[in-house]
Amino acid sequence: MILTEVAPVWIRICLILVLVSGGFLLSSRSMSNLVRTYQFQSFLLVLIALGLCILEGHITLLLVAVLTLVSKVWGIPACIRLIQERIHIQQDLKFSYLRPPGALMLSILIILLVYVCFAQILESLYAASSLFFLGSVIGVSLVLMGLLAVCIRRMAISKVIGYLSMENGVLAFGLFVTELPFFIEFVIVIDLIILVLLTSIMTVGIDSSIEEYKSRLEEFHLLSEEGGIA
Repeated sequence: MILTEVAPVWIRICLILVLVSGGFLLSSRSMSNLVRTYQFQSFLLVLIALGLCILEGHITLLLVAVLTLVSKVWGIPACIRLIQERIHIQQDLKFSYLRPPGALMLSILIILLVYVCFAQILESLYAASSLFFLGSVIGVSLVLMGLLAVCIRRMAISKVIGYLSMENGVLAFGLFVTELPFFIEFVIVIDLIILVLLTSIMTVGIDSSIEEYKSRLEEFHLLSEEGGIA
């Protein structure tokens, strides 16, 4: 079949674009661009899941593609845009520890390190040029790049997008490596955690930095005198 022959090529292209989108999340200062990049990254994962579904024939992969399309490509970005319009956040110019050029250089080193480590760990399971090896390397690299975005960004909403990118990395890794039932359960748990995080930030401090967030919690009487959540 033509689709079976084309699927590996489009999966590889999508994986490379996923990695590029992770770099944009580290460097972009425009909030609208951050949301669009996350949306595009999620859509690439939908295409990857569909490609794997064609190759392997697992109907579960089709279900994952549909769930990702509804929640990550449409639902979460629409929710963030709605809040962004109401509070008029346009740019995130605040960075901690590393500026975007330094973060991009560090992300390249992270990708190389993950590749070298996985070449040793997975050499008995996959060839270094195989599709599944490439998917696992890019999945873990995206998780670490999302973590880096969380560390260098100062505004809370930008950190949330970093967390969401980390989840996309878990999704990419799970598509290629882990058993599907465990992978789906793991992603659902992460979705619930992120949903709670998004809800709390949207309620009291979506436009604040982490330093300002504590004062917002105190203002809304959500922080106890001992420093814990009331």
